[in-house]
Amino acid sequence: MDANEIRKVVLGELRRIAPELEEVAPAKPLRDQVDLDSMDWLNFLVALNERLQIEIPEADYRKLGTLDQVVQYLAAKAR
Repeated sequence: MDANEIRKVVLGELRRIAPELEEVAPAKPLRDQVDLDSMDWLNFLVALNERLQIEIPEADYRKLGTLDQVVQYLAAKAR
């Protein structure tokens, strides 16, 4: 799975949690753009784990602030 496919999955999961979401700026913090609380954020990360079969340890959550960071992290783990 390449970065473009991963980006589509990530955006799909974001839209599932926040259906009113239209645009996502790739370099801005996701939680601010989508207004996700802690539980929504956790559900989002769990959904990514389930869809992509990529383990995301809790210690790495802080590395996943922006759309670009999430995609880069997951693409590196998918190799």
